[in-house]
Amino acid sequence: KRAKLLARYIPLLQGKVGHSKVYLLLCFYVDVHTEAVQAALAKYKERKMPMPSKRRSVLVHSSVETYTPPDTSSASEDEGSLRRPGRLTSTPLQSHSNIEPWLDRVIQGSSTSSSASSTSSHPGGRPAAAPSAAATATLTGPAEFRHVRAAGPGPRLRPVSGGSAGSGLSAPLPVAGVPVSSRVSSKIQQLLNTLKRPKRPPLKEFFVDDFEELLEVQQPDPNQPKPEGSQMVVLKGEPLAVGIPWPPSLLAALQRWGTTQPKAPCLTALDTAGKAVYTLTYGKLWSRSLKLAYTLLNKLTSKNEPLLNPGDRVALVFPNSDPVMFMVAFYGCLLAELVPVPIEVPLTRKDAGSQQVGFLLGSCGVTLALTTDACQKGLPKAQTGEVATFKGWPPLAWLVIDGKHLTKPPKDWHPQAQDAGAGTAYIEYKTSKEGSTVGVTVSHASLLAQCRALTQACGYSEAETLTNVLDFKRDAGLWHGVLTSVMNRMHVISIPYALMKVNPLSWIQKVCSYKARAALVKSRDMHWSLLAQRGQRDVSLSSLRMLIVADGANPWSISSCDAFLNVFQSRGLRPEVICPCATSPEALTVAIRRLQSRGFGAASFCRQGGHGCPLSATLLLSSRPPDLGGPPPRKAVLSMNGLSFGVIRVDTEEKLSVLTVQDVGQVLPGADVCVVKVEGAPYLCKTDEVGEICVHSSATGTAYYGLLGITKSVFETVPLTAGGAPVSERPFTRTGLLGFVGPDDLVFVVGKLDGLMVVGVRRHNADDVVATALAVEPMKFVYRGRIAVFSVTVLHDDRIVLVAEQRPDASEEDSFQWMSRVLQAIDSIHQVGVYCLALVPANTLPKAPLGGIHISETKQRFLEGMLHPCNVLMCPHTCVTNLPKPRQKQPEVGPASMIVGNLVAGKRIAQASGRELAHLEDSDQARKVTAVPGSFLFLPDVLQWRAHTTPDHPLFLLLNAKGTVTSTATCVQLHKRAERVAAALMEKARLNVGDHVALVYPPGVDLIAAFYGCLYCGCVPVTVRPPHPQNLATTLPTVKMIVEVSKSACVLTTQAIMRLLKSKDAGAAVDVRTWPTIVDTDDIPKKKVASIFRPPSPDVLAYLDFSVSTTGILAGVKMSHAATSALCRSIKLQCELYPSRQIAICLDPYCGLGFALWCLCSVYSGHQSVLVPPLELESNVSLWLSAVSQYKARVTFCSYSVMEMCTRGLGTQTGVLRGVNLSCVRTCMVVAEERPRIALTQSFSKLFKDLGLPARAVSTTFGCRVNVAICLQGTAGPDPTTVYVDMRALRHDRVRLVERGSPHSLPLTESGKILPGVKVIIAHTETKGPLGDSHLGEIWVSSPHNATGYYTVYGEEALHADHFSARLSFGDTQTIWARTGYLGFLRRTELTDASGERHDALYVVGSLDETLELRGMRYHPIDIETSVVRAHRSIAECAVFTWTNLLVVVVELDGLEQDALDLVALVTNVVLEEHHLVVGVVVIVDPGVIPINSRGEKQRMHLRDGFLADQLDPIYVAYNM
Repeated sequence: KRAKLLARYIPLLQGKVGHSKVYLLLCFYVDVHTEAVQAALAKYKERKMPMPSKRRSVLVHSSVETYTPPDTSSASEDEGSLRRPGRLTSTPLQSHSNIEPWLDRVIQGSSTSSSASSTSSHPGGRPAAAPSAAATATLTGPAEFRHVRAAGPGPRLRPVSGGSAGSGLSAPLPVAGVPVSSRVSSKIQQLLNTLKRPKRPPLKEFFVDDFEELLEVQQPDPNQPKPEGSQMVVLKGEPLAVGIPWPPSLLAALQRWGTTQPKAPCLTALDTAGKAVYTLTYGKLWSRSLKLAYTLLNKLTSKNEPLLNPGDRVALVFPNSDPVMFMVAFYGCLLAELVPVPIEVPLTRKDAGSQQVGFLLGSCGVTLALTTDACQKGLPKAQTGEVATFKGWPPLAWLVIDGKHLTKPPKDWHPQAQDAGAGTAYIEYKTSKEGSTVGVTVSHASLLAQCRALTQACGYSEAETLTNVLDFKRDAGLWHGVLTSVMNRMHVISIPYALMKVNPLSWIQKVCSYKARAALVKSRDMHWSLLAQRGQRDVSLSSLRMLIVADGANPWSISSCDAFLNVFQSRGLRPEVICPCATSPEALTVAIRRLQSRGFGAASFCRQGGHGCPLSATLLLSSRPPDLGGPPPRKAVLSMNGLSFGVIRVDTEEKLSVLTVQDVGQVLPGADVCVVKVEGAPYLCKTDEVGEICVHSSATGTAYYGLLGITKSVFETVPLTAGGAPVSERPFTRTGLLGFVGPDDLVFVVGKLDGLMVVGVRRHNADDVVATALAVEPMKFVYRGRIAVFSVTVLHDDRIVLVAEQRPDASEEDSFQWMSRVLQAIDSIHQVGVYCLALVPANTLPKAPLGGIHISETKQRFLEGMLHPCNVLMCPHTCVTNLPKPRQKQPEVGPASMIVGNLVAGKRIAQASGRELAHLEDSDQARKVTAVPGSFLFLPDVLQWRAHTTPDHPLFLLLNAKGTVTSTATCVQLHKRAERVAAALMEKARLNVGDHVALVYPPGVDLIAAFYGCLYCGCVPVTVRPPHPQNLATTLPTVKMIVEVSKSACVLTTQAIMRLLKSKDAGAAVDVRTWPTIVDTDDIPKKKVASIFRPPSPDVLAYLDFSVSTTGILAGVKMSHAATSALCRSIKLQCELYPSRQIAICLDPYCGLGFALWCLCSVYSGHQSVLVPPLELESNVSLWLSAVSQYKARVTFCSYSVMEMCTRGLGTQTGVLRGVNLSCVRTCMVVAEERPRIALTQSFSKLFKDLGLPARAVSTTFGCRVNVAICLQGTAGPDPTTVYVDMRALRHDRVRLVERGSPHSLPLTESGKILPGVKVIIAHTETKGPLGDSHLGEIWVSSPHNATGYYTVYGEEALHADHFSARLSFGDTQTIWARTGYLGFLRRTELTDASGERHDALYVVGSLDETLELRGMRYHPIDIETSVVRAHRSIAECAVFTWTNLLVVVVELDGLEQDALDLVALVTNVVLEEHHLVVGVVVIVDPGVIPINSRGEKQRMHLRDGFLADQLDPIYVAYNM
């Protein structure tokens, strides 16, 4: 069964398995965990996961040669045992024969191939019809400030058609002819299959008042295991032996051995070759410590005061290779009554965690650091040659304590006698889970008690030899190798870490050559020596009576111990010699497996007496026969599921998810131990419950230095019985270890509090997750010791993150497969999802002092986006189970009940209007112009009248990039040029009245003249942006499309553009033979027209306005003469425009309000327009502002793109603007069809405040296709108001005002004042009923200057008729409204307008077509994008859209490509936190890829089409699982 199970997962062994491999295989097969993992993976064979796509350059982080493999197979300090023994895994995977089919190439075909695939339509639209010829043109304008780098045919355009009948604007239009490349869509399909998400419920009716999106709270599972045992009783260790003449203090022992046995060896130091460099005798230790103590107390002064006083703290900075000097320094400080604080040697100025060590030194008031000559030379230096100040460290004096620097004390000098009192002896540093470093103080009394207890527990005797592989500065290495050894006059052989890296067998060889009786190691050291022991026949471990495994509390120590015994039993190692122990910085040694005394027999296999433990004797299998008596070592096989609920449940070894742990022996002599609940008050646990182990003993630490609050909760815990009574008067110390007490009073540890991750209601241990990851044959892909697991809090729950160092030779695909298998293994075995799995290049994770990974620093880097991974796999879909419930649709609430509901709630119906239009002023002007009372004012009439009455009045000035005037037009010049154009149209092009003419001109006076020329001869002009000569492939098809869709009979243009339209390059993009007649107006003869055409009625079509919406739809609207004149009249009134005024315009003149301001308003109102083409700003950013200042313009208009260029381009160099004075500006309006960009307008105002720009001058306008100017701030009226709304309520289409700065608040500013003659109402998008003030709805507008309809080639006007002629379903059902397609709301403010009425402000929230309906709620892309841009400084821009219900986030990276993958997790986090949405795909692209139209608005649908057609050339695409 086992062989079958593992057959396809274990790479086939090449050839025969030799003897040396047999035992390795044996201990591998014994390893339950690996087997469990492989079996778990077998269940997942069929699931395909989409592999992230990556630009090739990102793969090459740097060549393989430049890598140094991380330390010693880079195993970490706490590294595990033989999870899978070394050589076994080095056999290469046979190509594909024995791997599941899904490990084959996930994606067939290279990045360029794309097989045909069905065109998917946008959710909500209907399937696209076959694309017509006109519909396949691409679209990006020449004046766009960024161009899409298309890798193939450009993004597709969607003409105005489609949309489900009667749905109005709410149904986004389908994609016509998007070539969906198989590569992207197949991956998205795979992602969808992986997720198998249910269809989202539609949006809920918002009349039901449910604001709060309550996050789901996980309800406890009624079937979850609960503890059933009785309450545990405090476990007492054996009493400390009496009658033994213990020395009164450690220093007394040192003095005794130093004077009576001066030649006895105390410590032998080795070099990296394993040679003994120096042996310190007890005599030398005593004399040198005395010398140091004397020097410290008497020779160091500052300002004639002794530098140090008894009780002061002193830092000990010694490398791992110099135990001799450390020991001298440590005892020297004790003799001088100073408190040593041993720390690691800082290697660089910014070591991982160095700042926290500095904080510890600062809080301990350390001013002096002791070190050796060699170490001091190696420290980073400042320019002065002094030791550099490390980040966050206090200023330190450095004292080198080599012999020649010390002073010999006089004969009569003796240090103060030391008592073993409560005073602090030394401070040991400890790094917590969050990365903060604290100092644990150990008193003289505790120090002595610890030495006595260890001597008794380990049976140390005088002059024994101990081999120590551990760090001698702290923990067990210090307690056994520096303190207890001196009490017993032992000889310690200290093995430096550097030697272990070179020769992992060194410690075994030293045990053998020195006939050592005891050895102190970690499971890592046993694991390394196993890998290196081949061919070593002559080593013998028969001298060992005790092999102390200091990290016996680790989940993987058991397999190290078992495997080590397996191999070395034949070399004299006796089973009972292995003694795992558990330690903690606070409680020092917690438990240690004792040498077994005879007198106990197999009878100890009975039920645990006295504790009423429900664990039967079958729970704990004896792993070795108790041939020597004593409680035999035990092994517990526990259910992982039970442990995650904090309950001990025995599991048979057949089950998959089990944890096998070994005991860590008995409590130390003289100590009491109990287990208390992890959370809340310290109640005693039941016997089958996991809790935190607490110790009461005289040998524990006493406090965290200087931290009274947490000291009380950790060092002074009083455990309580179930009834709330204290267990004893004496306080206990919390150890930070999680475990339970098993049979024979043996202590079992199942994890550490620091590694605890609480996901939902279940607890998982980081070490267990690492062990599972290691079991997925990692050797080929990652370094086994370089795996970090930690949790980050996202959306109120812990999320598990796993980071590993990838081997440089692992291929992209192998790594991805390994990652997917790790996810599946952890999911199966721990029943928990991994939120993020990241692989980083070798050697890049921050290191802890002894080679392990610095976890808190790694976590910090992850959260700050500084980890720089080379592979990332996020799985938010499986992990995030506490999202708010999707919103359900309520049964229909009709429009009538809505109104009644609003009335009952005291809300007014949301409607507002601009000033009434005064008929007098206009008919007055009409009488002047036409001399016919009551007649209508046509624009051509006005121009003729102005040419007649004020012929030399200048109307237009055009500036070039240098700011010089290139062309001007007075009234009469414009009139004459228009006549010439009209004549040319009639004679050259032979056009009839009503024919359409495309005007393809650069921004300038020619365009204006051609426009009026068309009106003079009765033709209908259509302004078209000329193609970009450098980008014909993407811009020319748009020109062609507009010409075709508008049915233009003729194209008017300049000679240069005419040549471009017929050029060879143009032929590559479009069919140049199908252009209509092209007439250039550069050299047309001076001719007059016989008669100027006068339309028969004001409702005749004046011009067509074509524009591309942000959703990528090309829509042309029809503007009648009536609407044109009404528009000019409203703008004239709002902005107070008269012939004496000058205004500056920096806009594109091709559509919307930009076109009206360029071509119409000056002629109507007679003011002078200074025209600044936005393209010219690319070569001279300050052009527009200089012009405003030079011409003292009171009113100026610009677009967001222009404002952004000025803010970015001039932000750093306002010096370029010498002499610019903006104090003349009354109002500066941003022409837009979107929600006002508050951040941009505010930073613009702040930036140019110094140049005199009034604080309140900047405002925005709002227009759309159905009405190009609904709001415009104008020169009079109250200032624009800003409100803060609750973003969560907005998702439910509710408007709830909140205070500035409150959580989830979103600032919205008014879009300018409603124009005269304009009425606005807010209507429900579906029922079309009127809404109250507190609701978000569609903005409907009624005004004389509404457009009269769409102009489209498809004759499908009926579909969109209700955009222009909608009626309310309830209330005022007579008025005809136009639907803007924008969501917004109205608010009555406290301000008054000119008429004395209270002012109604209109707030635009966003385009209805662009909203995303996710989880039953309505999201506005800009809100998600704002959050994403804030997530990391390298994110330059962002755009979001949905595809098949997945949220896709496209991010522009302004930084190194190597850093691209940092953004994936940050983007996912921020969208989850702030919007409660799971991102489906994260696409990272170069700056400038997100397409933008001439108004500076993002073209999200274009971007979507480009993404699906695989044209973005992304740096990285991550598919979140």
